[in-house]
Amino acid sequence: MSDQLPEIIRDFSRVPAAIVAQAAELQPAILADVAGRRGAMNGRIKALRPRMKVAGTAFTVEVRPGDNLMIHAAIAMAKPGDVLVIDGKADQSSALMGTIMMTACKKLGIAGVVMDGACRDSLEIDEMDYPVFSVGTNPNGPTKSIAGRIGHPVSVGDVTVRPGDFIIGDGDGVVVVEREKIEALLPLAAKKVKDEAARIAAIQEGDTAAKWLDGALRTAGVLKEGETL
Repeated sequence: MSDQLPEIIRDFSRVPAAIVAQAAELQPAILADVAGRRGAMNGRIKALRPRMKVAGTAFTVEVRPGDNLMIHAAIAMAKPGDVLVIDGKADQSSALMGTIMMTACKKLGIAGVVMDGACRDSLEIDEMDYPVFSVGTNPNGPTKSIAGRIGHPVSVGDVTVRPGDFIIGDGDGVVVVEREKIEALLPLAAKKVKDEAARIAAIQEGDTAAKWLDGALRTAGVLKEGETL
């Protein structure tokens, strides 16, 4: 009797909607900082337009380069509020999704798409104002014939993403936070937002000195003990 996992895993725990709503108010950069400066995808994965933002629970898909069969299956299975997170192997030789699929995603309440692959019909997607994060665009269409996996851990933008993890993205890029950790990070993120706002206000009042800098330079061996800039 084989204990091998099925290619399609249908059920997994999701981030509660109330937690998603709170976390969605934050910048991805803030969450990356309080998560230990980790979880940010490689910068090759960018918002199709800088104004685009996405937040939700990861619905993971793995495809062979240039084939979108499993993405069609994922669209049929995903729940409202999910973010399709697609491991397309960073391939840019053809698009994995375009206007038709994005329109279906939007109609179904899928929060957005993050893919390590290319899309097409970028002008129409822009007009739809649907959040798409990809490695770029390509007018070539995909095939629809090769098996892949749904609901398994994937590598997207050099970051491991598990089904159910929290996904957030804006013009800076995309950050992944483990489902079990996101709620505990919210108070830390709120404090960081408050502290940064206070620091910016102080700078605007003329307090521009980075008070930690001399100490850090001494620790790095750039300044001698007792020496200052």
